[in-house]
Amino acid sequence: MTSKEAILSRLRGAATPMAHAPHGWQPWRGADDGARRERFLGMIRASHAEILTVTEATLARDLAAWLDGEQIQTLACGQGGRWQEAALAACAGRSVLTPSGEFANWKDELFDVCQAGITHCAGAIADTGTLVLLPDGGEPRTLSLVPPCHIAMLAASTIADNLAGLVAAGRWQQAMPTNLLLVSGPSKTADIQQTLAYGAHGPSRLLVVLVEDC
Repeated sequence: MTSKEAILSRLRGAATPMAHAPHGWQPWRGADDGARRERFLGMIRASHAEILTVTEATLARDLAAWLDGEQIQTLACGQGGRWQEAALAACAGRSVLTPSGEFANWKDELFDVCQAGITHCAGAIADTGTLVLLPDGGEPRTLSLVPPCHIAMLAASTIADNLAGLVAAGRWQQAMPTNLLLVSGPSKTADIQQTLAYGAHGPSRLLVVLVEDC
């Protein structure tokens, strides 16, 4: 057995994650869906994220109204995803970049022109107010890292109590994602004179489009 196989075997054999956490610490767990939702919203708002609550039926209309209000006319939108059709409908009449092929072919527009990038979320973590993205060829991670505004579409039903719960729900023990991106608010830093600044290493704004299950 190789060192890698030995480590993976030990991880798969762990019966209860965090059972031996130091100082008795345990991950947060919600009493119900409502508590989970409120914890997530409270935590991610505390990190200066904005929330737009919609239903599937109103997603295109409500997102379009938000874009109009913010005067966003140029966006980058991935290919594929549960709500791509609604996202494109919301962007009707605007300039939409759909990344494909080699990054060099569209990076100038992404860096210099796009005002916002739209992505789907694989889920979220209530404990820390964290979005979980699984970037791929259809939705490269640059969509959420480069434009000044990141618009993240999240199904309310995919909010998990904690990271361990999200891993279990996705059955990642059997097929671990090759690329995982955790987002807990807009980009920020306090490196210079301990003054908090947004947008230093990525988007200065984060809009969470929370799609209710109704």
